[in-house]
Amino acid sequence: MTTPNRPRLELITGRSADDAPDLPLDDEQRHDELEPRPDHDVDSVVYEGEVVDDQPERTRLLPSAVVDRVMVIRPSPGAQKTALVLATHGAIVLTGWHSYLVRMLGGLTDGVIREQIRAARALGDDEKLAFWLDKRREAKRDRRDRLKEMPLLVLRVGAFTGMSVAGVLMLLVIVATVVWMTGAGDWADLWVWLGGVIRWLIGAVSVAWSVFAVTWPVWLIVAGHRAGRRSGATPAWVDRAATRSAGGRMSEPVLVTPSIVVTALRDIGYAPLRRAIKEMGDAGAAMLGPISIAGCGVEVDVLLPSGTSTDEVQKRRRKLAENMGRHEHEVFISITKKARTVRLWIADPGALDEPIGPSPLVSGDEVKADYVKGLAPWGQNLRGEPTGISLHQRMLLITGLSNQGKTASLRALALWLAFDPRVRFWIADLKGDNDWSMFDGLAEVLIEGPTDEHVARATRMVEGAVAEMERRLQAPVGAKFDPLIVIVDEAQVAFMCPEKDEDNNPYGGTKATSRYFNATRKIHNQGRAVDVVLWQGTQNPTDQNLPVLVREGAHIRAALVLSTESQAKMALGEKAVEAGAAPHLLRQDLDKGTVVTNGAGTKLPAGQSSVTIRTHFIGKQEAAEVADRAKALRNGTATLDGASIEEPQVDPLLDIAAVLGDEARVLTQEVLQRLAARNPGRYRGWTPGDLKEVLEEAGADSYKSDGRMVVGRERVLRALENREESASEDGAG
Repeated sequence: MTTPNRPRLELITGRSADDAPDLPLDDEQRHDELEPRPDHDVDSVVYEGEVVDDQPERTRLLPSAVVDRVMVIRPSPGAQKTALVLATHGAIVLTGWHSYLVRMLGGLTDGVIREQIRAARALGDDEKLAFWLDKRREAKRDRRDRLKEMPLLVLRVGAFTGMSVAGVLMLLVIVATVVWMTGAGDWADLWVWLGGVIRWLIGAVSVAWSVFAVTWPVWLIVAGHRAGRRSGATPAWVDRAATRSAGGRMSEPVLVTPSIVVTALRDIGYAPLRRAIKEMGDAGAAMLGPISIAGCGVEVDVLLPSGTSTDEVQKRRRKLAENMGRHEHEVFISITKKARTVRLWIADPGALDEPIGPSPLVSGDEVKADYVKGLAPWGQNLRGEPTGISLHQRMLLITGLSNQGKTASLRALALWLAFDPRVRFWIADLKGDNDWSMFDGLAEVLIEGPTDEHVARATRMVEGAVAEMERRLQAPVGAKFDPLIVIVDEAQVAFMCPEKDEDNNPYGGTKATSRYFNATRKIHNQGRAVDVVLWQGTQNPTDQNLPVLVREGAHIRAALVLSTESQAKMALGEKAVEAGAAPHLLRQDLDKGTVVTNGAGTKLPAGQSSVTIRTHFIGKQEAAEVADRAKALRNGTATLDGASIEEPQVDPLLDIAAVLGDEARVLTQEVLQRLAARNPGRYRGWTPGDLKEVLEEAGADSYKSDGRMVVGRERVLRALENREESASEDGAG
């Protein structure tokens, strides 16, 4: 921390030391004795020192005077600002002159080429190294050739000068001859004309030289200032003075220059990178691509030297940010497709703490949504650009710590889709805090509550979506269906539910016998093809409350604030986290509503594998108003609470026919395995005896083929036809 400039102390004295009392005085006597007397001459003596405010009042004796009062003289703000401006621009000019000198010396020698060779060696770029070695050989050869041709050049200059003089003399002779032959004038007139031309030329040269002699310092300063600004480097004392605020505090730098970035990388505590930068002749500038403005910050690609790794730079994100005068959350490091290259995005100080404004769903009077071609307005990326996300046929998973905006972020996407009348909603909110109550009249199913009974209803709802998906898959080719969005918020409650049904199959859990687990997997596997899409929101992802197969089945994976890197990998996948996605580095409560996604459905910059979005917050009251506007676009929807959803009916004979496919006969053991894979909760415990019993009741008994028991497809299909005929006759009767 820097200390403020010490003020000047002006001690105004009015009496000699002889008038001073020898003993301390009480307050009244001190006031009387120290009152300036008009009959004494007042002298002013200026001392440099510090103001001491916490000393008790007492008479202070000086060798020759008694202090009557102390006047603190501070430089005026205008004088301080003027001095700072002069010092700053003076330093910039000196920096520019230094750069000119370096470039001049580099031009006279091979300094620039040698710097590029050192940089290429430090970066381990063999191709660039070979290129600059060839350049150095060419430069040396060209210099030798110029030295050899120097005598010839002198002769050529002399010959050219002689020929020019001879040409001028020849021209004068020709002009004089023409004038004499035509009688248009005499020799005296010719000489007068030539004298006037020569005098004009001499006058013009004299004026130009005078202007140059007077203004050359100005042009030199302007050129130095321009070169200094381009270099982007100023002395450290100028930076400290420029950033010093009132009270002696240092404010954070706003500008990000190449020298600041390279210095920050050098000082992150990574020894191989530090050594490589020191060995580079250009002080590491060859590592940097162009620094470009990117929203509320800047962006730059850094090609790391050979022997260093992007992983080590990512680990030192906090140190890197602090070296550039930023907080950790204001610097993002991502890995590009180019080897050994990291992309730095550096925010303006405090920019990420400012609100981003209301959602277009709230601020706009007319909202248009298109499930197939539209982009849901989710928020802004770090560059401050509006970011939309395509939801067409995409499974979605969003995770995060509790009370960080997960439900609001998920609900905002559903509210936008509600403005497309084709979209149908089945929703289960397993928290039951009225976060989704505004969808009453929009959703066909709305389940709200955290109990095991609510989990059972939610499970039957998802299984009903599976049945709808299978119905659509078996429909004639070319059939069109309305999109069905199945939403389960707080899905961890379903996975952790211990309740079992009447067949002793658990609703929750992560095993193949879990009804909820199997239903979600089926939708993930085939629902996209017929626009049956599953969205899930969950807290604190673990292998217990969010199985691997379920989280990997989501196309869009988003995460708010998480506690650990392992949770971030569960939420987004290892690839996205290793490439720079870092929801575990977001600040709890401070970064509420900020999500990191794997980029699915969004337009990502080249080489980037994730995107950080600051989502628009839509509160419950605003969400209700938005939902009312969406309801006006629909004919009305009757919303069920899920209690009336019946258990899905299982038809073993139909399932057997389905697993046989087009094969004429299948081994009974193979049929059992296929049935267990189709519906583990129903068929995993089946034995050959259970299969035989069902087939015998239907009249499609298994039989031996080549000495092994098989199930015949024709027998099963004939049994189904006979059953339908019997059902038709019973109905007619």
